[in-house]
Amino acid sequence: MSNDCIFCQLRNDERIIGECEHTITFIDNYPASPGHTLVIPKRHFATYFEATEDELLAIGKAVQVAKKVLDKEFAPDAYNIGINNGLMAGQSVMHLHVHIIPRYKGDVEDPKGGVRWILRDKANYWDNK
Repeated sequence: MSNDCIFCQLRNDERIIGECEHTITFIDNYPASPGHTLVIPKRHFATYFEATEDELLAIGKAVQVAKKVLDKEFAPDAYNIGINNGLMAGQSVMHLHVHIIPRYKGDVEDPKGGVRWILRDKANYWDNK
């Protein structure tokens, strides 16, 4: 636990929708879409690559459980799941967090390519063949 980490201070937050021995799952304060949710490990560390095997299993299970909750509450059409690992990948809170972003038909004009659009000039590989 880190005293400077906003995620380490979440213990009794009303946004929490799930918890287990290793993880906390909660609705994002700045949602990219309705139902945007984060899964975090309880232990403080920065990236996916630092997680123990038990933490990785717990994170995977928490993502599955969160999907069921979000399906019931928000009924999205699809999901993006993402992790920013390090500053150059866009990580702004240095406590591992997995984004579960519900997607809805029509939320963008053309969703093809999904997460590839992070690097816009490389996203549309299908027209450049």
